[in-house]
Amino acid sequence: MSDVYVSTSGSAANSGTKDSPLTLTAAITAIAAGDTIYMLPGTYSFDSQITIERDNCGAAGSYKTIMPYDDTEKVILDFSSQSYGDPSEVSNPRGLQINGNYWHVKGLYVTGAADNGIFIGGSYNKIELCETYANRDSGLQLGRYASTAAQSEWPGYNEILNCTSHDNMDPDNGEDADGFACKLTTGEGNVFKGCISYNNVDDGWDLYTKTATGAIGAVTIDGCVSYNNGATSDGTSTTDSDGNGFKLGGDKIAVNHIVKGCIAFNNKKHGFTYNSNPGSIALTNCTSYNNGTKSGSNFAFDKGTHVFTNLLSYEASSSDKISGTDVDNSNVWWKNKESVNANGLVCNDADFVSLTPSVTRNADGSINLGSFLELAGSSDLIGAGTPGGTNIGAR
Repeated sequence: MSDVYVSTSGSAANSGTKDSPLTLTAAITAIAAGDTIYMLPGTYSFDSQITIERDNCGAAGSYKTIMPYDDTEKVILDFSSQSYGDPSEVSNPRGLQINGNYWHVKGLYVTGAADNGIFIGGSYNKIELCETYANRDSGLQLGRYASTAAQSEWPGYNEILNCTSHDNMDPDNGEDADGFACKLTTGEGNVFKGCISYNNVDDGWDLYTKTATGAIGAVTIDGCVSYNNGATSDGTSTTDSDGNGFKLGGDKIAVNHIVKGCIAFNNKKHGFTYNSNPGSIALTNCTSYNNGTKSGSNFAFDKGTHVFTNLLSYEASSSDKISGTDVDNSNVWWKNKESVNANGLVCNDADFVSLTPSVTRNADGSINLGSFLELAGSSDLIGAGTPGGTNIGAR
């Protein structure tokens, strides 16, 4: 079968044409590598998990694709009718679970799942321009497809591109629902690029590593924004809600993640934190502003041999904690209620065009911050980074 269509009123007995659409579950098993499932607009309601099985794969250069037929109209996968139980006692269903390889999922809204909205257990998948929100665990998470999966089968080389995740909240304790999670059992080569995470009850990003399963593969986070985490948009939070913008480790296990061109602001706890990862995390051209709205700092890297280049830290409840290399003294840290670097640069309000938050997306899905955190033309941070001529911060 070639490209197929699905609709909210589709039937597994239909032929898959636009006039005779399938259900989504039927279409997933019908297409071959290189084919596309076109979803007609509307809200698709499910009371059970949709699973793309391990042996259902596209191929290199020939993805199996799921996307809206018309990208001007929403396709919403609504799993809010799934039953929810205490995660310590039951295994809650997810929304869309991708165990296969080489799938491209584009432009979908996923909400209400009893666990993750989208879960990726396979490799070489691409999730693009999707939005996960109001799920009852992390919006989008990567991890092994089954507890029996060998480490060689952990998901790797997945791309999460221009996706948004917000207002995810776990009802049991508000401790686990992050915007994006790549943790516990993930392989090498996973990348987040151009993603936005906000108002999740726990963290914006969680790269937690656990002793019981060992180190995960290094993750790259590129050009992403994380803000207002630690409480949902309606103010829901708990004492267990961490609220880090980018949480980059766990259990004192070294993993050398790469974070570049990212921005964290107005998070409940830290903007960027090593979270006990004693490795060599490389942070380059990131900006962290006004984090620790309850208690925390912009950059919290207490131990390790981390590598910092052209970072900008401004306003926070606590001073930055830094362990590692300050490359060419290029980083402006928040210390003792002042933003300074070792070369004598001082940052204040006048260095920015605007400190009023604004985060939207352009028509192509790229992030648009307007003038928020843009360096003013008169700022001496312009061209003061390394190599020479590079700006300090994330613009």
